[in-house]
Amino acid sequence: MAYITGIQQIGIGVKNVRESMLGYKDHFGMNVLIFDDTSEAALMTPYTGGTVYRRRAVLSLNMQGGGGFEIWQFQDRQPAEPLQKPQYGDLGIYAAKIKCRDLAAARRHLLQYEGLQVGEPYKDAEGHMRFLVTDANNNHFEFVPGHHWFHNNSGVCGGVSGAVIGVRDMDKAVRFYRDILGIRDMIYDETTPSFRKVLLRKHPGGIGAFNKLLGSAEIELVQALDREPVKIYDNRFWGDCGFIHLCFDVINMCALKEHANAHGYTFSIDSEDSFAMESAAGRFCYIEDPDGTLIELVETHKVPLFKKWGLYLNLKKRSLEKPLPDWMIRMLSLSRVK
Repeated sequence: MAYITGIQQIGIGVKNVRESMLGYKDHFGMNVLIFDDTSEAALMTPYTGGTVYRRRAVLSLNMQGGGGFEIWQFQDRQPAEPLQKPQYGDLGIYAAKIKCRDLAAARRHLLQYEGLQVGEPYKDAEGHMRFLVTDANNNHFEFVPGHHWFHNNSGVCGGVSGAVIGVRDMDKAVRFYRDILGIRDMIYDETTPSFRKVLLRKHPGGIGAFNKLLGSAEIELVQALDREPVKIYDNRFWGDCGFIHLCFDVINMCALKEHANAHGYTFSIDSEDSFAMESAAGRFCYIEDPDGTLIELVETHKVPLFKKWGLYLNLKKRSLEKPLPDWMIRMLSLSRVK
């Protein structure tokens, strides 16, 4: 059974939510606002030193398709930066993958912004061109060809289609992402003197309320072979600066929990019932990959269609496997990032 329908969002810890939110709107077209919530992160104490911290979290989307950005900032603690800049192959999320139709057009668009470092295009092991962008907060975004799209507008790119994740033991990591999360298609397995790289991909399965919007998902696993990698979040908290988690959309959390347990993996956090994030709600859980990288799992129960009019969709009253009609998903775009 498929439990995962796609990537819902990637979490990004920042020092200034509003500044980052507006920057990602301009740079990446993340201009649809799903929620803007300020509250205490009481369930996350296993990853915040046992202390309950107050935080502001904003979720924004690009309606061309793909996952969104959950932009997260401590309200009562100064977010800590990495002790050293993460290197390719370090343990954790090194980069978010952003899908686009025309890489050359996307690169021209991004080159006009100060504060962005836009790399030269290069070819991956699949034979496709891509390029890397580093924002003012030293977060890396890899622009890659898109495989599935929900809507076509004037934007130069879509949303999140995957992530680059550093691992220590490639075979063990592949089993986790393949057997637990169901990202099964191996696109390539390439070894160089410095790295072993594996690209896994999951195409939309036709199930899940938002499967048309989220599209395909790909995980690029990287194992450093010529050095000892460091853990990107070593001696720091979840919520500190950088990519704090990768979040997947789930259609049957209870079944996925049993499935993970049967394979020797347990949920480190489980909200168990609906947990509200401003006008959105759902059951959220966390599981760690073999190197401790945080994977968030969300079973969505309620989403705002148009908050100004008080229009909400209660997904608990319908099958989570049944895709929403396109017109209903498009209503999400009525709430904008401003």
